[in-house]
Amino acid sequence: MTGPVPDPSTRRTAEWPGGSSESSRADKELPSQDPVERARAICLRLLTGTPRTRKQLADALRTRDVSDEVAEEVLSRFEDVGLVDDAAFADAWVESRHHGRGLARRALARELRTKGVDAALIDEAVAQLDSDQEEQTARELVARKLRATRGLDRDRRLRRMASMLARKGYPEGMALRVVRRALDEEGEDTEGLDGLDLGLP
Repeated sequence: MTGPVPDPSTRRTAEWPGGSSESSRADKELPSQDPVERARAICLRLLTGTPRTRKQLADALRTRDVSDEVAEEVLSRFEDVGLVDDAAFADAWVESRHHGRGLARRALARELRTKGVDAALIDEAVAQLDSDQEEQTARELVARKLRATRGLDRDRRLRRMASMLARKGYPEGMALRVVRRALDEEGEDTEGLDGLDLGLP
C-alpha cells in the first residue's frame, strides 16, 4: 500500500527555484507583481503538514482570487514534481481512516468524493480493503462496544452496535452477521434475529 503523501515542506528547495525560506514570505511580498509565485506560495503554505487534493488546492486558490489559468499552471507543476498526488492521497487516506477510525469502504469512498478525488482513483484506493478485512475490523469494533451495551435488552444491543457499524459504512448484512456472532459468543440468545428490521440506512 502506498505510504503517506510526502511532506512538501521537505522538498521546496529541491523542486522549486527560490524555494527556501523566501517561500514563506512569497505571497506577502508578491501579491500582485507575480500571480504564479503568489499561487505557488499559497499552495506550499496549505500543504505544509497537511496533504491536500488538487481540487482542495484549486478551491483555495479560487477563493483567493487566483485566476483559473494561473491555478492550472501551478497545480500541474505541483503534480509534476509530486507535491500533489491524488492517488497517493487516496491510498494514505484509506489506510489511515480504516485503521484509525475503522471506516469501511463505503464511508471512505464518500469522504474521498467530498475532497474531490477522481472516481477511478477512489475505486483503486478502496479496493485495497477486501470484505474479509472489513469484517475483521467490524468484529474488533463490536468487541470494544460489547461491554458498554451489557444490561440492555438483546434487540436494543443489536441495534446500537449495528447502527455504529452502519455509520462507519458497513453493509447491513455484514453488520447483522458480526453483531449476532458477538452476541452468540457471549451467550445471548440470538434466535429470530435474522428477521429483525434494523432500520439502517
